[in-house]
Amino acid sequence: MSTSPQNTERAPTPRQLSTPRAAALAGVVFAVLFGTTLILIRIDMPDGIEGSTHWLNSQQNAIRTATVLMPFAGISFLWFVGVVRDGFGRYEDRFFLSVFLGSGLLFLAMMFVGTAVAAGLVSSNTEVTDPAARAAVVDFGKMIVVSACQTYALRMAAVFMISLATIWLKTGLMPRWLAGLSYLAALALLVASETSRWMTLAFPAWVLLVSILILVRSTSRT
Repeated sequence: MSTSPQNTERAPTPRQLSTPRAAALAGVVFAVLFGTTLILIRIDMPDGIEGSTHWLNSQQNAIRTATVLMPFAGISFLWFVGVVRDGFGRYEDRFFLSVFLGSGLLFLAMMFVGTAVAAGLVSSNTEVTDPAARAAVVDFGKMIVVSACQTYALRMAAVFMISLATIWLKTGLMPRWLAGLSYLAALALLVASETSRWMTLAFPAWVLLVSILILVRSTSRT
């Protein structure tokens, strides 16, 4: 009894996934989008609660643009985390990896919270409400944005940098000078995060540097 050709066909052989080379660009995309988002939100933002309503009224379009860019920056950051983790290979350590992933996700969550509050302020900024009540809401919302982004998110970013620098230092996967620079930048974020609202830009600048090194290494291996 002959076997039909359909029965002799083999199932396709599963193939092992590999990190796309273009994924290394994720960190560059994140640095550009996130840096742009921070600049758009922080333009003319007063340090205290004075002038919050004027800031929101004058920068509505900039803040609205920032809230549109932030989700794409978050997606790029997740790809960047995936690229960095892929570079660990068999040297992956569960303890430092847990801190690395946890701090990265908390950083992203805090930035999403801050941006979402900014989006809510823009959407609810109408002349219908009582001016005094509207000013109080704007002041409160702006301080949430500052606290979420500058106090909490920045410190999670510092922990992210410290854990990653420790992994690099122990494994030798990246230059020692990069690990040392990461420690110094993280220490500055932990200690001086609230001295300047522009301190937040140090994190995307660091991600940009790391991404460029990863791209250079991946190119030299091909």
